[in-house]
Amino acid sequence: MSLVLDPAAQDLLFREARTANAFTDEPVTEEQVQAIYDLVKYGPTAFNATPLRIVLVRSAEARERLIPHMAEGNRAKTASAPLVAILAADNEFHEELPNLLPHFPQAKDMFFAERPVREQAAGVNAALQAAYFIVGVRAAGLAAGPMTGFDFAGVQKEFLDDDHTPLMIVNIGRPAEDAWFPRSPRLAYDEVITTV
Repeated sequence: MSLVLDPAAQDLLFREARTANAFTDEPVTEEQVQAIYDLVKYGPTAFNATPLRIVLVRSAEARERLIPHMAEGNRAKTASAPLVAILAADNEFHEELPNLLPHFPQAKDMFFAERPVREQAAGVNAALQAAYFIVGVRAAGLAAGPMTGFDFAGVQKEFLDDDHTPLMIVNIGRPAEDAWFPRSPRLAYDEVITTV
């Protein structure tokens, strides 16, 4: 085997992990979320930009505001998940670059002075961080149910502002019995990898 990661960890993070559609009522603690973030914050992004922002939907009032914006097929599972996270890209991430990239503080103005450039960079890099976040949830022994089936403009208006673009909503918790659909196929190595 060419991988140094323990096979059980490989299974936990990838091979046995799936998108959960049902959860137990066991709460997801603030300590668990902190541990997830403290792990995944080290995932690489261009210019160390780290534009991902996360809104944790914990209160019943906030959940009631979110549910109408979900696609019909995602409402029940979002209503019953122990924790829901709105993952968004901060289009003004460049304001943090002098602190996050201290050896090259001029990157803020040199590369990211224009909003369209920032939006493109924020979207790509926050999507990377969203993937790290999902793997981090799995590393905590929890299951993630990431979804893009929602009213993006509605969620932005209800929970964010014009400087934050929603990327996905992730239900988080311990998987309930029969939480999974059957494993879907994946493309083979030769269907994806080209050597030039």
